[in-house]
Formats: sequence, C-alpha cells, structure tokens
Amino acid sequence: MPMESLIAALISGAVTLTGVLIANGKSQAVTDTKLEELTREVRAHNNFAQRVPVLEEKVKVASHRIADLEHKIEQQSTM
Repeated sequence: MPMESLIAALISGAVTLTGVLIANGKSQAVTDTKLEELTREVRAHNNFAQRVPVLEEKVKVASHRIADLEHKIEQQSTM
C-alpha cells in the first residue's frame, strides 16, 4: 500500500506542476503582449513630446508675424 500512495503522490505532483507551468506560460505571454503595447505607446508619446517644443516655437514665430502684419495694416489705414 505505501508504494501505491507514493506513486499517486508523484503523479499528482507531476500533474500539478504541469498545470502550473502551462498557466505560467500563458500568463507570461499576456504580460509580454501588454509590455509590447506599453512600449509602443511610450515611443509614440516620446515622439509627440519631442515635437511639441518645435510646434510651440513655430506658433510663436507665426504669432509675431501676424502681429507685425496687423501693425502694418493699421499704419496703412491711418494714412
């Protein structure tokens, strides 16, 4: 009888270990997918963050040019 109990315990342990390894593999695949998605989003954000200062400078220059043109128009209309 004790040998049968030992064999049953070993089989149960092997089945449990197999289940844990399969579940862990699936969980790791989900984690890897989420990590890849987050990495993509961070790269997109970084690209946007690098472009914002350039856009801000262009808007600043455009605003100055518009102000200069408005000033010239005001001068011409008062003549």
